[in-house]
Amino acid sequence: MDSTSSPSSSSSSPFDLVSSALGHYLPRGGAAASAGPADSQGEPTAPDPGNAGLTAGHQEQILGAVNLDRDLRITRCNLDAPVFAGLNAVTGSPFVDLLPPGDVPTVTRRLQQVLDTGEAHVARVQRLRRGDGSELVVSMSILPAAAPQEGLTVSVIAMARRLHLYAAETAVGTSLDIGDTAQSLAESLLAWGDVAAIDLDFAVWTGEAVTEQAQERIRLRRAALVPDRAWPEGYVTLGDDLPGDASRLLSLAVRRDDVPQAIVIPDREALERVLGDPRLVRALVPGERPASVACIPLVLAGLDGAPPVVLGVAEVWRRADRPFHDSELFDLQELVARTAHHVDLARQHQREHTQVLALQRRLLPRAGGDTIEVASVYQPTTPDSAGVGGDWVNSFPLPGGSTALVVGDVVGHGLGAAAVMGQLSMEARALLSAGLAPDEVLGHLDETVTMLDEAESGLAAGYSALGSTCCIAVYDPVRHQVVLSSAGHLPPVLVLPDGGANTLEVRPHPSLGAEFALREPFDVHTFAAPPGSLIALYTDGLVEDPAVSIDEGIGRLADTVRMVHPWDDLQQAARRVVAELAAQSHPRDDVTLLLARMVGCRKGDTATWRLPARDDAAARARTLVSALLRQWGTRDDTRDGVLLLISELVTNAVRFATGPITVRLIRAGRGLLCEVGDTGNGRPRLGRGGVLDDSGRGLHVVHKLTTRWGVRWTDTGKVVWAEVAQ
Repeated sequence: MDSTSSPSSSSSSPFDLVSSALGHYLPRGGAAASAGPADSQGEPTAPDPGNAGLTAGHQEQILGAVNLDRDLRITRCNLDAPVFAGLNAVTGSPFVDLLPPGDVPTVTRRLQQVLDTGEAHVARVQRLRRGDGSELVVSMSILPAAAPQEGLTVSVIAMARRLHLYAAETAVGTSLDIGDTAQSLAESLLAWGDVAAIDLDFAVWTGEAVTEQAQERIRLRRAALVPDRAWPEGYVTLGDDLPGDASRLLSLAVRRDDVPQAIVIPDREALERVLGDPRLVRALVPGERPASVACIPLVLAGLDGAPPVVLGVAEVWRRADRPFHDSELFDLQELVARTAHHVDLARQHQREHTQVLALQRRLLPRAGGDTIEVASVYQPTTPDSAGVGGDWVNSFPLPGGSTALVVGDVVGHGLGAAAVMGQLSMEARALLSAGLAPDEVLGHLDETVTMLDEAESGLAAGYSALGSTCCIAVYDPVRHQVVLSSAGHLPPVLVLPDGGANTLEVRPHPSLGAEFALREPFDVHTFAAPPGSLIALYTDGLVEDPAVSIDEGIGRLADTVRMVHPWDDLQQAARRVVAELAAQSHPRDDVTLLLARMVGCRKGDTATWRLPARDDAAARARTLVSALLRQWGTRDDTRDGVLLLISELVTNAVRFATGPITVRLIRAGRGLLCEVGDTGNGRPRLGRGGVLDDSGRGLHVVHKLTTRWGVRWTDTGKVVWAEVAQ
C-alpha cells in the first residue's frame, strides 16, 4: 500500500491532521510489514518475536486516513498500522475497490453527498475488503478536504472486538421498530460472516406475548437479511415465513437439552445431512457454494425463576474454508445476548402500536352518504408514539339527514392519549346522535376532560388531557349550511364552488378542560355551504412550520385545497394535499386531514308542510304525502307503509302538541326520511304494552315499518324522525 512520505503544505488538511496524529505512534514506513497478519475480525495476530522495535502502542494503533479527489480516486493514504494489512489502497485506484460489491452504491452516494454539500458524514460502520478476500470492520468518517484542496478525506478506525461489540449494541438499540432493530442486529453480525439473517418468532414480529409453552409450535419469519443482493430461487428472503419443517428444526437445534444454546454446522455436507430435504436446503442455504453456519438463539431471560424464552434465531453464514473459532462464537453469543432485550422492547412497542392503531382506524370515517362525500388522512410522525397519537377525525350521519364532521387533538402520544381520544370521540358521537347541538356537545366534552384529569385510576391515571382541542361541524344538506362550534381548535377552511377559499371566522375559545373561571359558553357559527363546496378540517401538525407563522401555514392549506377539482377522487386528493404540505413544512407532529365535499339535497327531493294541530291533520298529511310519493314514482308497497307511518306520527303529535305541526319528507338515495315536528315536550317511548293496553301501539307500528327512528329536541319542541327503505 502507498503511504505519504511527507505532510502536505496545507497543515489544515483533515488528512494531514490525521497523519500527524499517526506520526506519534508509527515509525515512517515498514510498520505494516513488521507486524503479523490481521485475522478476519480486524485484530492483528501475534507479531514476530524478533520485531523488538514495535512497541505495544504501535501494535494497538487503529486509526488511518485516505485522501480522495473529486472522482473518488485515492490520491494519498496513511494506512500503515498493522491492523490495515492487506488493504490494497493504491494511489490512483478508485476508493470503491476497497468495498464489498453490495456496499458500493450506498457508500458512493454518501461520498458524493459530502462532496456536494460540504457536510461531513461521521461514524459509519463499514466493511473493507482485503486482498485475500477477508473483510475488516471499521468506523468510517467522510470529511470535506480543507480549502484550497478539493476532494475528500476518509478517516477509518479499525473496530477491535470490544469496540465493535459496543458500537453494534448502540446501533441496535436506536430504534423501536421491530424490523429496524432486526436489521441493525443483522448488519452488526455481518462482521463475522458473508451473510447474516434474523428469523423471529411470528408472535414477536406481530407484538404478541411470547411464552415458554409457545416454543413447541414456533413459527419463524425472516425479519432481516444482509447484504442486499439477488438471492437464488426458493431461498427465504425478507418478510417470508420459513417452511414449517425448518422452523421446527431450528427451534429444536437451539434448544438442545431444553437449554437455548448456539450451534455450528461446519460444511455443506453436514448441512444437507441435517436438513435432509433438498427443499429445505434451497430455503435456508444462501447459495450453491460450500457454506457453514452459526445459529445463535435470541433469548429473553425468564422472570422469577421462569425458563428463558427464545424470541428467534440469528444465523451467520460464511465460506466453509473459514471455520468459526470458539472466540468468534463467544463474540457472537455475547452480541446477541446484549441485544435480545432490544428486540423484546421493539416487540412491546409493536404490540402497543397494533392496539392503538386499531383504535385509530376504528375512529376514522368510513364513507359519506348520498348528500356528502368524505375522505381522511392520518399520518403519525412521532417515532416514540407507538405509531399513533391523540389526533382523530370522524364523520357520521345524524337524524334529519345531517352529517357530523368532527376533528380533535388530544394532548400527547401513545396509549394514554389514544384511550382519551377514543373516549372523547365516542362520547361526541353519542351526544350528537342524541340530537344535541355542537356547542352542547363541547360543553360535555369539556367536563369529561376535567373529570379524567382528576381521576386517580383507569387508563387516564398519570396522564393529563387538559388543553385538548376539538371542532364539530354539522352539515345540513337541505338548508345547504354548516353549523360549527370549536374548543381551541384551528379554524376550518371552506372552498366554495366558484373556487374562493376562506378560513371560517370562528371566535377563539379556550381548549377543553380550561379552568372554571375561564370557561365561557361555546359559540355557534353558521356558514352557507352550497352544493360543490369543500370543507377541510385538520390538526395543527398539518400546518405548523417553524419557519413561518401559523396563519401562513393555514394559508398554504387553503391554497392547496383550492386546487382540488370537483371531479377529483376525494381520497386521492386528500393524500395529495397532505403530501404537498408535508414537502413544504416537514411535519414534526401527527398529521390529520378530513375533506368533505357537499353534495346536498336537490330542491325537488324535499318537501315541508305546516299543518294546524287538528283532528283532520293526519288525513290532510296523508293526502299531501301520497301526491308527492306518486310524483317521485315510489313503489306502491313503500307508499302504503309511508302513509301509515305519517298517519301514526301526526296523530301522536296532535295528541300532545300545543301549536302547529310540521311534516317533512326527504328523498336520499334508496331511502326516505320522514319527520314530524311539534311543540310538545313529551318523549315518545316504546313500551312492551299488554293485550288490552292501547298506549304506545302507534310507536310499535312505527318500529315495524322503519329501519330506524328516534327523537331530537329543538328550541320549540321536538321532532320524531323515521327512515324507510325504498
